[in-house]
Amino acid sequence: MLSLVSTQVQAELSQASSQASTEHGGHEDEEAEVQQKRVRTPLKKPEPSVPVAPLDEEEGDTCAICFEQWTNAGDHRLSALRCGHLFGYTCIERWLKGQAGKCPQCNKKAKRSDIVILYARTLKALDTSEQERMKSSLEKEQKLRRQAELESAQSRLQLQVLTDECSKLRKQVQELKALVAQHNMSASQQPGSSRTCIPGSLPSSQSQRKYHLEKVFVVSQTGNCRVMAYCDSLSCLVVSQPSPQSTFIPGCGVKMMSVANLKSSQYIPIHSKQIRGLAFGSRADGLLLSAALDNTLKLTSLATNTVVQTYNAGRPVWSCCWCLDDTNYIYAGLVNGSIMIYDLRDTNSHVQELVPQKSRCPMVSLSYLPRMASVSLPYGGILAGTLEGACFWEQKAGNSYRPHHLPLEPGGCIDIQTEISTRHCLATYRPSKNNPCVRCVMMELTCSPLTEASEDVVYSSNPVQTFSAGPTCKLLTKNAIFQSPEEDGSVFVCAGDEASNSALLWDAGSGSLLQKLQADLPVLDICPLEMNQTHLLATLTEKTVKIYKWQ
Repeated sequence: MLSLVSTQVQAELSQASSQASTEHGGHEDEEAEVQQKRVRTPLKKPEPSVPVAPLDEEEGDTCAICFEQWTNAGDHRLSALRCGHLFGYTCIERWLKGQAGKCPQCNKKAKRSDIVILYARTLKALDTSEQERMKSSLEKEQKLRRQAELESAQSRLQLQVLTDECSKLRKQVQELKALVAQHNMSASQQPGSSRTCIPGSLPSSQSQRKYHLEKVFVVSQTGNCRVMAYCDSLSCLVVSQPSPQSTFIPGCGVKMMSVANLKSSQYIPIHSKQIRGLAFGSRADGLLLSAALDNTLKLTSLATNTVVQTYNAGRPVWSCCWCLDDTNYIYAGLVNGSIMIYDLRDTNSHVQELVPQKSRCPMVSLSYLPRMASVSLPYGGILAGTLEGACFWEQKAGNSYRPHHLPLEPGGCIDIQTEISTRHCLATYRPSKNNPCVRCVMMELTCSPLTEASEDVVYSSNPVQTFSAGPTCKLLTKNAIFQSPEEDGSVFVCAGDEASNSALLWDAGSGSLLQKLQADLPVLDICPLEMNQTHLLATLTEKTVKIYKWQ
């Protein structure tokens, strides 16, 4: 039995060994076949190009020759050539011996003495190419900006020079118009003249042309528009109105309207309460002067549509105007009748206050008369109108002012406007017991020496013509007196009539009614304007603006 078992075990062991030898022989055959394929496949000749480094090279810790990490000590320590490329020391040393002395990455000439050992534990290069591009772009942009600022400064200087020349020419034109008007007046008073005029009167207009409606702008659906002003340099009409989005932007501001294309543009928020006065000076930078019941006087740039200067008057401001002899000065008429004088070069407070001599009524109108070569009134100053009367503040040397009270009808005066070239003013009176209608009285402003030896002068306002409107006057309407669009020396007067919801246009020379410009609501403000030798007239109600063209 034991012999039989041992015989079976030996047979199984011999069979297992034969299977193992068979499998081993199969593996050897496969390896031999692979070796034969390798021998049959021709080896490519090594190209002289630089070997491609794996992605690990981007981490900055592998040699570009052997693709192994370099070390900070030993034979394969970190080294560099003059060209700046990094390698292991032994690799680059062997490379320079057998490759004709060139860098394996850039092929620049190199020799063993150029190898520099770098003492660094770790080395990682930050990618600053994008940063360098941004720096280059920034420098280029800064250079262009400096050039643009230089060109802008030169343009502003040229504009200021041209503006000064334009102001001088306008002043000369106004003086010439005044002389022409005086010549026509003296000629009409000569014997044999076909026209008879009283002293101080103006020639009548002989034109057959009239104002025709050109455009209607709806400024505010809710109303409460009050005043408007025209910027000649920008051909822009601005109208005061409450904020169209009072929930988000409370207060009041102005709506801009382009007269060039007769289109309205954006709204500019300025004040927190109702605006009572708007004015543009002779400056070409488009600075808008505004007065409001929030006790402030503000300057707004129409170039940037932002408020650039704010003056706190301490009391509600009812009116404002620019100094036409020196554009650095502005004036504010307060609710107590005082006039605050501000210098744009002083951004803190007013430089002078003109206190009323008599009653302290609200200053409803302010106008500045520049110095002119006029026979009747050559001096410059402020014509201030209150509800009780008018006063001319003559500007003396050293920015001092001397008051001269004008003999107007006591009480009931709601507005005083001026015509600069002819030295006439227009005073509007409310209905009274003696005069049941609204009256607009045109007066000539004159001055005469107090005595022959004295330098003091006496100012007077001589009535020339009276224009009557309707029996209703509940609003403080701003009327207008201006040169005729025909430029023949005649003067027009335009006044709002609350009774008929219209604006009445008269010829100041003859006193005849020329036109009745109908509106839907009472007319609150009237503004004559000129653009590219085209004469326009704007009328304002609390909701709309109507533009009329003279043709």
